[in-house]
Amino acid sequence: MSDILPQTREVLENAGLEFEVMACDPSLADTQAFCEHYNIPFANSANAILIKSKKGDPQYTLCVLLATHRLDVNHCVRKKLGVKKVSFASADETRSLTGMEIGGVTPIGLPSDLPIWVDEDVTHCEYIILGGGNRSSKLKVPPKTLLDMNGVELVPDLANLYVI
Repeated sequence: MSDILPQTREVLENAGLEFEVMACDPSLADTQAFCEHYNIPFANSANAILIKSKKGDPQYTLCVLLATHRLDVNHCVRKKLGVKKVSFASADETRSLTGMEIGGVTPIGLPSDLPIWVDEDVTHCEYIILGGGNRSSKLKVPPKTLLDMNGVELVPDLANLYVI
């Protein structure tokens, strides 16, 4: 059975935050495949997406939103970053900045200088499923776990509901 990244486990345990580790076949780590295979509701699955500014010195932020939502990149994220254009960070940029692979990125255990924005709708869930920092594990946590971490900001309308 795979475990979450050591720095992720350390943050959770040192802060006394509630969590459960779930094993995941790495080939099923992407949200849709994971939810369908492991019978997890999309409404409880949360995606962690790294966004960057397009011009000048890059600015990054990690956005956390439910799988039933779409990130409001061109309005909310762009305005909040204070830039004219933003894009999704590449897999290489994500790996370099977070030490994590796409499909396993978690907001827990990231560098302290990386802003983490959580869509307000995440807080309406009893629990959420996040990446475990790798493609072979997932974390089941109450949303309060995210809000109890330093550097996390709750952002209304960061994402918009859409039908899967």
